[in-house]
Amino acid sequence: MIAENIRHLRERIVAKCVKFERNSEEIKLIAVSKFFGIDAITEAHRLGITDFGENKAQELRDKYEILEDKVTWHFIGNLQRNKVKYAVKAAAYIHSVDSASLAEEINKEAKKLNKVQKILLEVKTSFEETKSGLSNYTEVLELVEHCSTLSNIKVVGLMTMAAFTENQKIIGKSFADLRNLKDKINKNGFDLSELSMGMTSDYEIAIEEGATMLRIGSAIFGQRNTLKDWRQS
Repeated sequence: MIAENIRHLRERIVAKCVKFERNSEEIKLIAVSKFFGIDAITEAHRLGITDFGENKAQELRDKYEILEDKVTWHFIGNLQRNKVKYAVKAAAYIHSVDSASLAEEINKEAKKLNKVQKILLEVKTSFEETKSGLSNYTEVLELVEHCSTLSNIKVVGLMTMAAFTENQKIIGKSFADLRNLKDKINKNGFDLSELSMGMTSDYEIAIEEGATMLRIGSAIFGQRNTLKDWRQS
């Protein structure tokens, strides 16, 4: 199943890139592996997936202890300050930074490991109160400027989640807003390159609007059984 899912997904990504005159090599496919076990991750890796995303810091920690740097890890969930050490040790990228205090904690832990941690700033581009993130250009610019003073983190881009809706215009606006925000920030002398946006339900729209990182879970692994421990799957 995973092999067929990956083949179909890659075909769709390439087709959309051709349609919108984009280079598919510029898009990083991140397999969101939360709740899925090591066997599923290993199979996806064997089939050419190199990047995996986790939402829970302790689950990332435990999977990293097994697989270590055999794959490239991304932390994509809400990160509590007391669990930053787990994410920094394992993740090449942390996608969900939305405050100066969190950035400072990441910097502190990265310094202990003599590591420059790549991060993305999470931006709220939808109307849903359940979504988190920075809410406007001023907040994003101030945090980018603050992070530039910290020696052990590097802001490489922005991340968002579109509204949970079937209205493609609303989804597209969320992604276009993030792209425009990145361009506006870069006019201040910064060099943000990554746009982490697009999941199983809306990745094709994200490609159209300039995504460089797609966070895809069920389209690769199938539906999750959230009641089952990943160690048993």
